[in-house]
Amino acid sequence: MESVIKRKLTGDELNAIAGQAFNQVTTAATELTDGWANAAYLVELEDGRSVIIKAAPPAGTKLMSYEQGLMKAEVEVLKLVKQAGTVPVPSVYAHDVSESLVNCEYFIMEKLDGEPYNKVKGSLTEQERNQIDYQLGVYNRHLNQIRGERFGLYAADEEASASWRESFHRLLLGILADGESEGVRLPAAYDAIRSEVALRLDVLDEVTDPRLLHWDLWDGNVFIKDGAVEGIIDFERALWGDPLMEHYFSHFNGSPSFLEGYGMGELTPQQRGRRALYDLYLDLILLIECPFRQYDDLNHLKWAAENMEQGWKRFLEVSFE
Repeated sequence: MESVIKRKLTGDELNAIAGQAFNQVTTAATELTDGWANAAYLVELEDGRSVIIKAAPPAGTKLMSYEQGLMKAEVEVLKLVKQAGTVPVPSVYAHDVSESLVNCEYFIMEKLDGEPYNKVKGSLTEQERNQIDYQLGVYNRHLNQIRGERFGLYAADEEASASWRESFHRLLLGILADGESEGVRLPAAYDAIRSEVALRLDVLDEVTDPRLLHWDLWDGNVFIKDGAVEGIIDFERALWGDPLMEHYFSHFNGSPSFLEGYGMGELTPQQRGRRALYDLYLDLILLIECPFRQYDDLNHLKWAAENMEQGWKRFLEVSFE
C-alpha cells in the first residue's frame, strides 16, 4: 500500500547501510510495496546473500496514538520469539537508531525464501490451506504462551497497566481521539460510541494473564514455502494482552482448521463479548488510519468506510451476557 509517511531510501543510502552492517556493497535493490507504514527493501549483497532493510518514518512524522516505538517493538519481539524457539521468525542482523547514516531508524533482517500467504492462497488446494491454517493455529498458540508482566503495547512502557480492561479501553479511546482530530466520520457520534463501549467493558475483567500478541497476524504476514509456514513477520504492533484479540479470531477470518490447531472450541458468551470489542477496535483503526497515511486509493477508502458501518452494526447486535 502506497503511503506518504514511508521514508524512501536511495541507492546510496542502502549502500551505506549495507557497508556499515556487512562491509559490502549492494548489487541490486527492490522496494517491497506491501507494507503500510515502514519502507522495506530486498537488497542483494556482493557475496550473493539477500537481506531485508526496513526504514521507519522520520522522527516527527504524524502517526496514530498507538503507533509509537513500532520498529523498536518489532526488533525486540523478533528477538524474543526467536529465543523462545517455538515459532519461526527471521533473524535480526542489525538495528540502528542513531540516524548517523540516514535520518531515520532502520533495521536489517533475514530474507525468507517463501511467499506471503495472501499471494499464494488462491493457488493452493483446500487441503493445503487447511494444513497451513492448522499449523498457523499451533504457532499462534505457542506465541501467545509467552507471558508478560503487564498489559499494553509492547513499546509503551509508560502506559503499562495491571488491568487488561484499563489498558484496552485506553487503546480504543486513543483511536477515537485520533479520529476526532482528523475529522473522520463514523457511523455514530463519537460520544455515543464511547458510551456503548463503556457499557460492555465488564467482559474484559476475566483476562488477568498478560500474553504476547502479534495482533497483526493476517495472511500477508505469514510466509509459505513448500506448502508449510516458513516464518511470521511484522511484530511492530505487538502487545501484552488477551490472545482472543489475535487477527485470526476476527470477523475477517473463520478458519475451523486454525481454531483446531490453536485448540480453541466454541466461544463462551463472555468471549464473544470480548471479541466484539476487539472487532470494533480493528474496524475503527482501518478507517481512521486513512487520513494519517493519506491514502489515495478510492476503492480502499470506500471499503474502509463500508466495513466500519457494517462493523458498528455487528457490535450493537452482539449479546454481552
